[in-house]
Amino acid sequence: MPQAPLRETALPDLPEEPLGHGLKQRHLTMLGLGGVIGAGLFVGSGGGIAVAGPGIIVSYLLAGALAMLVMRMLGEMAAAMPASGSFSVHAERAMGRWAGFSVGWLYWFLLVVVLAVEATGAAKIANGWAPGVPQWAWVLVFMVVFTVSNLAAVRNFGEFEFWFAALKVFAIVAFLVLGGLAVFGLLPDTDPVGLTNLTGQGGFLPNGWEGVVSGVLAVIFAFGGLEVVTIAAAESDDPARSVSRAVRSAVWRILLFYIGSMAVIVTLLPWDSLEPGQSPYVAVLDSIGIPSAGQIMNIVVFVALLSALNANLYGSSRMVFSLAERGEAPKGLLKVSGGGVPRRAVLASVAFGFASVVLNLLWPESVFLYMLNAVGAVLLFVWTLIAVSQLLLRRRIERETPERLVLRMWAFPYLTWLALAGMAAVLVLMLFDDSARTQVLWSAGATALVLLVAWVREVRARRG
Repeated sequence: MPQAPLRETALPDLPEEPLGHGLKQRHLTMLGLGGVIGAGLFVGSGGGIAVAGPGIIVSYLLAGALAMLVMRMLGEMAAAMPASGSFSVHAERAMGRWAGFSVGWLYWFLLVVVLAVEATGAAKIANGWAPGVPQWAWVLVFMVVFTVSNLAAVRNFGEFEFWFAALKVFAIVAFLVLGGLAVFGLLPDTDPVGLTNLTGQGGFLPNGWEGVVSGVLAVIFAFGGLEVVTIAAAESDDPARSVSRAVRSAVWRILLFYIGSMAVIVTLLPWDSLEPGQSPYVAVLDSIGIPSAGQIMNIVVFVALLSALNANLYGSSRMVFSLAERGEAPKGLLKVSGGGVPRRAVLASVAFGFASVVLNLLWPESVFLYMLNAVGAVLLFVWTLIAVSQLLLRRRIERETPERLVLRMWAFPYLTWLALAGMAAVLVLMLFDDSARTQVLWSAGATALVLLVAWVREVRARRG
């Protein structure tokens, strides 16, 4: 018979993780900062500006606030109960095996599919620099390099991500400084721009609040990736202290980076002057006379894509390893190297990730598009289960082991409920949005399929 739902029993003692503990505080702190700074911000933000105008600042504020609430909830649970499966383990402890199984496998599928987009995007940029090397060869190089990196000691992953994230953070800070100087006319050949671009071309909300809402839908998924820092925390020397510090330092800085850079863009340039598909960051750097702005931003986007590829490969391997630990994935994936690396889990994730890359290269508008749609809204399902898990576990931790709460969710439980309402609102809005409806329906189908498998497993376990 299966165990009773864990929410009806005392919280179990924290198991000793068999994985390595090579990640330092600086690794986690920079991973927390850089994990959500990616191509979605540097390039994809142009789509949000196109529909919201200067109101994109409000769109990012709303989407960023929701993401930061999720990050805080994750941080609270990860500090109290660090585990390589992070929110999958928390969901199992809060709601039962079906929840841990479902969110774990959905998140793994999300990572290995998105990995293909990142590898292909980085290969396209590299192919532009070296046209003689075919795109598929670049993909192969990237996959091999990061597979080797993830098969080695976990500190190698930490070092890669530390320097990748450092470059992204430096790029954002430099952009904010240069943009701020340009706004006040403190750069050579520039004059103060005032508020003309914020109030002209239709005003601050040229498309009304409907445009702001559309902007939220366009940018919300750019915040995906914040989850990896709580997965990585389990492989640090002091997981509880490390993850709490990383989350505290990341939350407000990320909001500053996102909202600050959007404010600079729409203040310096008329929102309707940006060309579709062009990075608004490149447009701003060109406007203030920075030489080779396009190539500079190409390098930053290239690094952002490789960083995301590396982090997704790491996160997917740890998630499937954690599933195997709990009997929700093949036991053969539990093999750990002498350095504490789950090499079979890494290779399994690489294999499925590479299959996704091949599908993306061969059938980007058919087979792979269906897969991408199937994970398009899965992140919201994952965030929802994170919030529900935190809602259920927080009171149990306070009652049974309050000393574990070294990081606390703000204004509990009110902000948790507010976050859940926000996620429900985003899903409803996506259903009424022609461009997003397909993703919601496909993702709902994928989620229903996984939930069905989880239910069948529960029934078989009871009968067994």
